[in-house]
Amino acid sequence: MIEMIIKNFLDTHLSVSAFLEKSGDMPKSYVLFEKTGSSKSNHLLSSTFAFQSIAPSMYEAATLNEELKNVVEQLITLDEISAVSLNSDYNFTDTETKQYRYQAVFDIKHY
Repeated sequence: MIEMIIKNFLDTHLSVSAFLEKSGDMPKSYVLFEKTGSSKSNHLLSSTFAFQSIAPSMYEAATLNEELKNVVEQLITLDEISAVSLNSDYNFTDTETKQYRYQAVFDIKHY
């Protein structure tokens, strides 16, 4: 399952923990990610993932986003991954909860 491959990689390469969903008490800074779509062509899977970098301040969220982008690009070193492409990244602060976060969207081709 590609989600677990990515989570394990993030957990060993990021300075914060990565989660597939929120549960109970979350740390002050963390990465939350989910698969938002997928396709298959010529036996090659392609998935789109949204990664949210969440932190106590806008600066910390932006800094975590930069760290995250560098780590996700390193997924290409895994045998299961054949391509990693940044689709977009942007400020994604939740104005209702005042939670600072950035979102980076990646297209990842995998086996």
